Amino acid sequence: MKKDKLTIALGDRGFGDGDLSQKITRTISKLRDCGFEITSAPNRPYELVTSAFPVILSEEQQKALAMAAELLANLGFSAEAGHIYQIGKFHQQQKSSLTTDFHPPIDYGDENINQIIKQLQERCKQKRRFLIDYRNRNGQENRWDLDKSELRLHNGVLYLFALVPVFRSFNIQTIPNVEQNLLLRIDRITKVGVASQTLWTYSKFPTLDITYRLAGTLANYQPRRPHEEIISSEEITDYVDILTKEDYIFWFRQRMLQYGENAIVLQPDWVAAYIQDTLKKAYGNYCVE
Repeated sequence: MKKDKLTIALGDRGFGDGDLSQKITRTISKLRDCGFEITSAPNRPYELVTSAFPVILSEEQQKALAMAAELLANLGFSAEAGHIYQIGKFHQQQKSSLTTDFHPPIDYGDENINQIIKQLQERCKQKRRFLIDYRNRNGQENRWDLDKSELRLHNGVLYLFALVPVFRSFNIQTIPNVEQNLLLRIDRITKVGVASQTLWTYSKFPTLDITYRLAGTLANYQPRRPHEEIISSEEITDYVDILTKEDYIFWFRQRMLQYGENAIVLQPDWVAAYIQDTLKKAYGNYCVE
């Protein structure tokens, strides 16, 4: 909060006008002496960088914080994990009993990557179209004009999930459609442009209705995702049919491949063919002529 706004706020609460400015300055100085890191500059608000406020934690709370810090560190968020250790005032890193197997491609605590993440968070709050420069895995540079966007963490990797109105669709003619949802790895974004004056055209990501069947050891599957529902009769016990609304086909495909021989996509046909083609290619890798 800027000093002038802080003065007004305190005045509204009955504090005298006299030497409020000096009192504020002295209080900030005392807080700094106590270990609080607070930045300030002319015509800029005070900003709390680091708090030295004492936190008293039970043993269980310490264990929970240690687990959270370890998870964040394993996911590549080393800076955020460090903040948690600082809050808990752990003299040495406490190891939790949790075993993880995450191998993110990058440290998201890196200064440059962290700056990209902050810029993306700000653009998502503004809800206005913006440009990004992106380098794909082949080193090709692209510039995308993004509409609705959000950050998503998937399998230990942080992505920008965005609707790209000009992205070409191969299987769906209506616009917008699920094929225009694009997944962008954070570490491959080279530049985030400023927010434009154009508000997001879309308030939701387009989805696709997909019906699939699980049988065998998965015949008693119960949906865990909010966008899934069982549509087969309760009397049927040999299999279960699921209707799901998916906003990214690649992630759905990966899930179906994990289910192996117990899963089959019923509708739409092009999604079933897409997964069938993947399985054929995988089978071909094991065929010896």
